[in-house]
Amino acid sequence: MTDSETTGHKEKMQKVQAEHREKVSKASDPGRGLILVHTGKGKGKSSSAFGVLVRALGWGQSVAVVQFIKGKWITGEKRFFDKLGSVTWHTMGEGFTWDTQDRARDIAAAEAAFARARELMESGEHDLVLLDEINIAMRYDYLTVDAVLEGLRARHSRTSVILTGRDAKPEICDEADLVSEIEAVKHPFEAGIKAQRGIDF
Repeated sequence: MTDSETTGHKEKMQKVQAEHREKVSKASDPGRGLILVHTGKGKGKSSSAFGVLVRALGWGQSVAVVQFIKGKWITGEKRFFDKLGSVTWHTMGEGFTWDTQDRARDIAAAEAAFARARELMESGEHDLVLLDEINIAMRYDYLTVDAVLEGLRARHSRTSVILTGRDAKPEICDEADLVSEIEAVKHPFEAGIKAQRGIDF
């Protein structure tokens, strides 16, 4: 690298740094928990949310999980957090949406899960509550968007909430502070590779 290239790079990075510092100086703490939505057709929505959960635990924060769909399916994340023993966890779905084939049962399970979620969100005991696959419950009309919005707005001021699952409703995205959409580019299942322990569950 030439001296001029080195100088040019340094000047460019100094400008980027100055712009970033200016943005940070104008930002403020909202004084309330945030709403985060992880959606999209790609894999990794729940995985990303559990990463945020770990980050919160790293800061000594109180976290809780309500799973809406996955039912009794044994997952690596559940095994890990059970060993850790510091996460309030409720798996309340009865399995994937095609498992029960009983709409009334699915609605009842989703409503029970959201009632528990509301208790957790409103208690003031948690810094972060993860509502795993709740977007799917809304996608199939097991929960109404209005009911979920009401619950989010009633949460304690300290509590942030993550909602995962594909096809997040536009009204939920409008309410959210952060919306991340994960795109599907390539997936091993499409090549006939079954789900792998430690990677997929």
